[in-house]
Amino acid sequence: MTAPLLEVRDLATFYDQSQVLFGVDLVVAAGEVVTLMGRNGMGKTTTLRSIMGLKRAARGSVRFLSRELRGLAAFRIARAGIAIVPEGRQVFPNLTVRENLAVAFAAPAQAPAPWTPRRIFDLFPRLAERSGNMGFQLSGGEQQMLAIGRALVTNPRLLLLDEATEGLAPLMRDEIWRCLETLKAAGQAILVVDKNIDALLRIADRHAIIEKGRIVWTGSSMQLAAEPDVQQRYLGV
Repeated sequence: MTAPLLEVRDLATFYDQSQVLFGVDLVVAAGEVVTLMGRNGMGKTTTLRSIMGLKRAARGSVRFLSRELRGLAAFRIARAGIAIVPEGRQVFPNLTVRENLAVAFAAPAQAPAPWTPRRIFDLFPRLAERSGNMGFQLSGGEQQMLAIGRALVTNPRLLLLDEATEGLAPLMRDEIWRCLETLKAAGQAILVVDKNIDALLRIADRHAIIEKGRIVWTGSSMQLAAEPDVQQRYLGV
């Protein structure tokens, strides 16, 4: 692994008096795809929200490009180079596909090939066909494509995806995995939450498993595939 792009250490987060994260440690290197896996209610979404500043962590460190981000407002973290595709997609329902992309577009200075709405349409031809449709007129899979596209046009160094394919039809899930493979090949760093173990083993470089707010296992795809007992203990239904 190269030098960390994102380094999370001893992260603790509460909802009112209830502690959800208990000292989470997590690292993502530049160009790396890392998963955060675990059963429902174990702290995956809270971890992503704490990194992004959408939920203020009570303790710990979130360093990105060697800069401490914990305590910053979410918009400042976004400007630092992190984008999130939230659970439930949350596209703007009364804006068209093109408008959803336009309001988020921010080309970095001197970027050789920034993500633009046109490039998003190349990545997701289905969105190009529906560029004039309102957000609420899209299927769940199309909304997820749009949510990914909206995050990408901010031209982030790190992309966070929460429940990347949850609730999508098989063909739409395949399209999302194809997209992530394309992004990985282009060197995009990604931290992804999803339940499709087979797809994650194929795409990701490393995995972290969270159980009751603590990271209980980390390793490569080869290591996780070789440990079915770990999968059953922490990921089985």
